Amino acid sequence: MDVRSQAQNPESPRHQDQSVLDYLHEIIGDDLDETNRVILEKLDSQVPLIPELGSHLINSGGKRLRPILTLLTTRMFGYRGKQQHHLAAVVEFIHTATLLHDDVVDESLTRRGRQTANAVWGSKAPVLVGDFLFSRAFQMLVEHGDLRVLKIIADACAVISEGEVMQLLVSNNLATSEYQYMEVVSRKTATLFAAAARIGAVLNQRSVAEEDNLAHYGLLLGKAYQVVDDTLDYSATRETLGKGIGDDFQEGKITLPLIHAFHHGSEEERRFWIDCIESRQQPEGSLERAVALVRQRGSLDYAMERARLLADEAVAIASRFPVSRERDALIQLATFSVDRHH
Repeated sequence: MDVRSQAQNPESPRHQDQSVLDYLHEIIGDDLDETNRVILEKLDSQVPLIPELGSHLINSGGKRLRPILTLLTTRMFGYRGKQQHHLAAVVEFIHTATLLHDDVVDESLTRRGRQTANAVWGSKAPVLVGDFLFSRAFQMLVEHGDLRVLKIIADACAVISEGEVMQLLVSNNLATSEYQYMEVVSRKTATLFAAAARIGAVLNQRSVAEEDNLAHYGLLLGKAYQVVDDTLDYSATRETLGKGIGDDFQEGKITLPLIHAFHHGSEEERRFWIDCIESRQQPEGSLERAVALVRQRGSLDYAMERARLLADEAVAIASRFPVSRERDALIQLATFSVDRHH
């Protein structure tokens, strides 16, 4: 089932004139507003730097895809309580904490067109505030009192941490295989997507099979989303992407377009990649040549096709559920993951 053939819902023709994110907000806008209220409430602390630094990232224009997944999957099964806002906020806190830590490890100076927390406050404060967000998330889970949800999030955090370490180990290493790259993506990024989607089924006390289907959908969506992110680093514009173009290249990150271009390049091209990525020698013009090479070798097309296949699988899984606006939104979200420009 092709993701592009599922992009339209005849019951909702307005989708054609709206962005997917606008459509998502149309469906769950009230839930998102309440989730944001919970986030701000739980971000409060007697230590002023914590809400100041946390708000810097939380309010920096992120798409809220992970909490959106929790809200959509919860509503899809008819739940109309209040706990979904609490749990969606937990998911966003976990995500924000990982971003704070990521930016410190990567020494990133910009994110979504704004300075990162470590660019503003140095490296120590973001790490400590990230720790606070992890702690606050687990406080909220204990308040919620569902051990099943607590286990899902705790397991996800452990896997995400493994992914962070795996990425560190393969950084600047051109011997990294596509399989290893996808393992990092699965653990570091897609795992939280999977957990966010599974929570909706758990909150509605659905079957294990339905839980597993939603978690698998989330995992595939997260993988597709990250592969596209890594491709945009070589193909987008600064204005659309909202961050410095070529940041991954300049930081020596091993991504799918780079892996493909390296393995399909000439001996001279491979030497270029080794000098730039492993030896960290990037004289003027290196980024421009890197972008040219990933285009010439078809590496961007290859990576996008891999992302589309993952999104197609996600659509197929979402399509198993009864027709509803929420199910349609999950299908549209898979489409958005590969068709977006930022």
